[in-house]
Formats: sequence, structure tokens, C-alpha cells
Amino acid sequence: MKNKIFTIVSFGFLLASCSSVPEPIVYGQDGCAYCEMIIMDQRYGTELVTSKGKVFKFDSVECLVRYLKEGQVEQSNVKLVLLTPFNHPETLEDAHHSHILHSQGMPSPMGMFLTAFNDESIAMKFQEENGGDIYTWQKLLDKFENLN
Repeated sequence: MKNKIFTIVSFGFLLASCSSVPEPIVYGQDGCAYCEMIIMDQRYGTELVTSKGKVFKFDSVECLVRYLKEGQVEQSNVKLVLLTPFNHPETLEDAHHSHILHSQGMPSPMGMFLTAFNDESIAMKFQEENGGDIYTWQKLLDKFENLN
């Protein structure tokens, strides 16, 4: 009986450890999986969660994209890609629903001038004030190497 309970409890822990759930970024403590800098700015943190539940945290959109482009994680193993909307600090939202502004008027932590928004009209307001171009997540991935 004890072995059966131990097996059930162990299996429960195993399932919990394999869940594909994001983790909150602990600003000022967590390090970027790409550049290894401490993640500081609550308006720019990003996260990647694999299908096995491994969480990778980044201090900027550009670090996340570089990590993906270099094949650090197989695309087939990516479960979630999350960005922090500039207008909602410390929250993580699906990158596929984000609008990313590339504007020299809005410096990001790693200097590539990429800022995520969760609403296109808000991104357009910041674009009017700061210039630049707005990309969907997929368009950003397609154009990333040509951004400066």
C-alpha cells in the first residue's frame, strides 16, 4: 500500500514538473537566458516555455528572438512565447497577439529599439510619438536580421 501511494505521489510530481506554464519574472534577480544579464526593466521581460515545461527568461525581445534564431530550442519544442507589453509592466502575454514597435525613440534594454504592446492602437499611438515601424510577431521574426 505504501509503495502504491509513493508511486501515485511521485507520478503527480512528475506531471506537475512537466506542465507548460509560464513563471513570473523576478526582476532584479532572474538572469537572461541569452545574454546572462540580470532582468531589470519590468516593461521588457520576455519568456519562452517548452512543451516539456522548461522556462527560459529574457531581458528583451531581441534576446528572445536571437535565442530562437540560433536554434537554442527546437521550434517544434516551443509551447509558449510570451512578451511583456510596455503598457502593462510585469505581465506576460502571447507574442502571437502582440504588436512590436521598432523605434529609435524607444530604447530597449539591449539597444535594438523593440517594444511590445498588447493593443495595436496603443502601439500606433507610441509610433506617432516616436516614429518607427510596427510588426506582428511573425513579421518581426521574418525581418529581424534586417533591423538596425
